[in-house]
Amino acid sequence: MRHGIVLFTSDRGITPAHAAKAAEETGFDSFNVPEHTHIPVKREAAHPRTGDATLPDDRYLRTLDPWVALATAAAVTTRIRLSTAVALPVEHDPITLAKTIASLDHLSGGRVTLGVGFGWNVDELTDHGVPSGRRRTMLREYLAAMRALWTDEEAAYEGEFVKFGPCWAWPKPAGEVPVVVGAAGTEKTFGWISRSADGWLTTPMEDELPKKIALLHRMWRDAGRDGAPEVVVLAGKPQPETLADYEELGVTELLFGLPDRSPEDVVGYLARLAGKLGLHSEATSATGSST
Repeated sequence: MRHGIVLFTSDRGITPAHAAKAAEETGFDSFNVPEHTHIPVKREAAHPRTGDATLPDDRYLRTLDPWVALATAAAVTTRIRLSTAVALPVEHDPITLAKTIASLDHLSGGRVTLGVGFGWNVDELTDHGVPSGRRRTMLREYLAAMRALWTDEEAAYEGEFVKFGPCWAWPKPAGEVPVVVGAAGTEKTFGWISRSADGWLTTPMEDELPKKIALLHRMWRDAGRDGAPEVVVLAGKPQPETLADYEELGVTELLFGLPDRSPEDVVGYLARLAGKLGLHSEATSATGSST
């Protein structure tokens, strides 16, 4: 079971590069950042956690661009995976976004994982021209079109929301770009994942994980998919018995959020968290390998 961290990026506090480097040095496997292009002041969409238009954190208003953030992290790391938790592809041009992701994966040596969401903030999506009730179809087309651009020598795609004729597009990603979907664990979501993605990223309020993970695995098999889906859980406190339960359930990765504090406090928090999880820092690994 892998362990990653999520930095809710903003224009204050620790930078993505600083946090990613510290996470890699303390033994974490992935570095994740979210995405919101903007937050409309007047909204009808309720936040999933608060249940109304209020936001649980003012960093929603201050979020950095995820791909710029991950590019700065790539420049100062060599091993840690660079991921989004989650990005909103339908808020972009798919051809341009495919180029951005492929370039990051190429330059980082194949370290990108694309975590995507359907988008809870429908007012934000509306500003980007996403039709009401069509988020899932639009995202499926965007992913299919981007995969064509990433894999085909002459790529083309024709759908309801994405259409382009045969074209050349390089660089290609260094390897396959895994796609995990961050959404509520429902039969509808798992059906979508089984057809169009590589795994599931839980929501912060997710319950009944054993039942939901079993359903995802069954639907995955019924869809004729090989292997097993990725199951990435947004975790709370790292209790030993809870960690063992996660592993037994088939969870492939746990993600832990970083506090909105000073850079020094965040680096200290990472070191303490890594210790509780039994992770090995690069310094410890280097010392151990030389003795």
